[in-house]
Amino acid sequence: QVQLVESGGGLVQAGGSLRLSCAASGITFSIFAMAWYRQAPGEQRELVAAINTGGSTNYADSVKGRFTISRDNAKNTVNLQMNSLRPEDTAVYYCNAKKVWIGRPIEYWGQGTQVTVSS
Repeated sequence: QVQLVESGGGLVQAGGSLRLSCAASGITFSIFAMAWYRQAPGEQRELVAAINTGGSTNYADSVKGRFTISRDNAKNTVNLQMNSLRPEDTAVYYCNAKKVWIGRPIEYWGQGTQVTVSS
């Protein structure tokens, strides 16, 4: 059974920091690209940051220079360090694992963790 379990969300003041973690089980973690998405009320889910199996990263323009994604293949975890948080970062943050197998995408999602940034 595949599980992605997020933790680390909460309430923080603008300018503060949070560190999200996602613990994966039931998959061969090292062969999955990992990502964090977020969804604010009334908005579509959007990609925040991604890290591939080789460790290359990419970020949404809105978080570049403030957020850092990292992975630990030995611990089957992916983290998102969020600094200089802004009220517009308020959303539910989701962990995502994805790979392509024989041309077909295989994708898993966590249940989400709420991040609220107060002004």
